[in-house]
Amino acid sequence: MSNYPLDTIRHSAAHVMAAAVQKLYPDAKFDIGPATENGFYYDFDMEHRLVNEDLKEIEKQMKKLIGRKLPFEHFELPRAEAEKMLKEAGQPYKLERLADIPEGEKIGFYKTGDFVDLCRGPHVANSGDIGAVKLLSIAGSYFRGDEKNKMLQRIYGTAFASEEELKEHIRMQEEAAKRDHRKLGQELDLFSFSENVGPGLVLWHPKGAFIRHTFETFWKEEHYRNGYQLLYTPHIGQSILWETSGHLDFYREGMYSSMQIDEKDYYVKPMNCPFHIEVYQSRLRSYRELPLRWAELGTVYRYEKSGALHGLLRVRGFTQDDSHIICTPEQIEDEIAEVLRFSLYIWKCFGFTEIKPYLSTRPAKAVGEPERWEKAITSLQKAVDKLGLDCEVDEGGGAFYGPKIDLKVKDAIGREWQTATIQFDFNLPERFDMTYIGEDGKKHRPYMVHRALMGSLERFFGILIEQYAGAFPMWLAPEQARLLPVSEKQLDYAKQVELELRRKGFRVETDVRASSLGAKIKDARNARIPYLLVVGEREAEEGAVAVRSRREGELGTLSIEQLAEKMRFEVENKIV
Repeated sequence: MSNYPLDTIRHSAAHVMAAAVQKLYPDAKFDIGPATENGFYYDFDMEHRLVNEDLKEIEKQMKKLIGRKLPFEHFELPRAEAEKMLKEAGQPYKLERLADIPEGEKIGFYKTGDFVDLCRGPHVANSGDIGAVKLLSIAGSYFRGDEKNKMLQRIYGTAFASEEELKEHIRMQEEAAKRDHRKLGQELDLFSFSENVGPGLVLWHPKGAFIRHTFETFWKEEHYRNGYQLLYTPHIGQSILWETSGHLDFYREGMYSSMQIDEKDYYVKPMNCPFHIEVYQSRLRSYRELPLRWAELGTVYRYEKSGALHGLLRVRGFTQDDSHIICTPEQIEDEIAEVLRFSLYIWKCFGFTEIKPYLSTRPAKAVGEPERWEKAITSLQKAVDKLGLDCEVDEGGGAFYGPKIDLKVKDAIGREWQTATIQFDFNLPERFDMTYIGEDGKKHRPYMVHRALMGSLERFFGILIEQYAGAFPMWLAPEQARLLPVSEKQLDYAKQVELELRRKGFRVETDVRASSLGAKIKDARNARIPYLLVVGEREAEEGAVAVRSRREGELGTLSIEQLAEKMRFEVENKIV
């Protein structure tokens, strides 16, 4: 078992993979091969078009090289000699990467067997220290991530210190594949994308739309209960709005092109915050009104590169569960503590119990007075401490306009997701000259906090699908129960039960097909329906149903009232 850090093992494995590719395909030209969160990759340019079968041979060659315990030999060259070596080796991509290294910096290389790579390291001592490796997939990747450049071939792999760890990782990946929201979204008829509509723009199908409606309703009701007011704002705004906010200066590449209306430039909004500020600026504000807690389910549009799009998790049009808290300096500590408590409550309602905050502090370049930053960071830290949470601090990792807390949650199979954000903003109040009249009768600058509980509804929905593996809890399920008549003789009774349960507020359907009971049960289970209600001759005579719960198994025969009471308890208590 290797004792090196996992990143070092994986970076070294990427070099060994490149060495194997060089041996098998001598014409290959190399770009970069970094470690990633879950493994490593390397980008190649070569005539041979890789297929999945090739991975077996490359992996076989890698294991031979690992078995030889080849040393990772580090050496440095003057720039001119480095250029000469790479030109003679016919490695144009490495030459471009060499040009990125500032003058005066050392030019480092690592040699592993016959393979030499431009690299800073670090690496393991020899290839035998790598542990266990597995090649996973092939993909296309533009050089430097620019669509104008040549498409290279990328091989993804992973590496662990031991075979046991690798096997566990593969098992987790297989489980993750079963839960993939893109696959389940199609199987359960929840959402889709259309080439005619455009990439990254979600089409919500009736079942998916109902789930979205359910948690939107929950979101709104909980916000009202917690002292928030709702806003609705337009989808477009004049260029002056985005000039004032700074988006056109710093975020133009992520915005869609302008449209001309009445000889003025308008943009679809990439963010909701400038609109909320305009509501604030609609009249003079007093300290007596603060704090203001404004929330909006506002749809925004951002131009994400096509290669970055990923189902619901990365899209171009999405609905942010946005909120902005505008308050006095004296109120900020209590407001932060409350918004953190609220964030934790919301996520726990959906069955997420492992939640960890990450605090990012002032970077080297920042706007806003240092004392304001200090007060804001202290408020964030106190809120975390008050709730007894273990917090990781990223010194200097905050945005230039303010410190923040990010919440990460672990799902049912142990994966960590970035979710809620609580972000101070010292920039926009200055840019928009936001003020309030204080108790002293003078104008003061308010504190402003951006807050998103879910990030976006689209991403949240994708996470939920994978958390539940498509088996939504009772209160969220678009179809809560399905009646399964044994034969056509029980169809009328089944429809009566359906009507009665619908009148009690439940979402119920009847399988009216002339199929076998076994086929009906199989289809209902595949649809992840919480309750299957079998109706045979005896049940019809007794005015009851035979109940199969997805969560509890066989429950026997229940009266309609007994069933309704059980279902109502599960809905009202949001049992997961």
